[in-house]
Amino acid sequence: MKTTLIIENLQVYAFHGVLPQEHTVGGEYLVSLRVDYPFEEATLSDRLDDTLDYGRLVSLVQEEMAVPSRLVEHVAGRVVRRIVGDYPQTQHVWVRLVKCNPPMGVACQGAGVELEWSVKNAQYHC
Repeated sequence: MKTTLIIENLQVYAFHGVLPQEHTVGGEYLVSLRVDYPFEEATLSDRLDDTLDYGRLVSLVQEEMAVPSRLVEHVAGRVVRRIVGDYPQTQHVWVRLVKCNPPMGVACQGAGVELEWSVKNAQYHC
């Protein structure tokens, strides 16, 4: 059985970017997660201890977003490493991190990155 926890478009205010004003003024970000994890026991037990607590994952994302970085790639990498480190039974992680209205001189809803890690092929070194 494949089981996936999903968090869509978590809104976070943070201070990431290469421009000095991005570290002073900050901006809005959207973070989405998909985490494959063995939830089979939770489907039987109905106990939070047998699953991933999505509230804890939200806190984890907020903690990593609170640490300023120049690159959203760096932040996304930290999120993946924290998930895999805190939840070693994780089988696959997908993270999308989008900077809303980035300072590019053109109107844009957002720009960002998607990062995937999989235990099957260890695509991302944690």
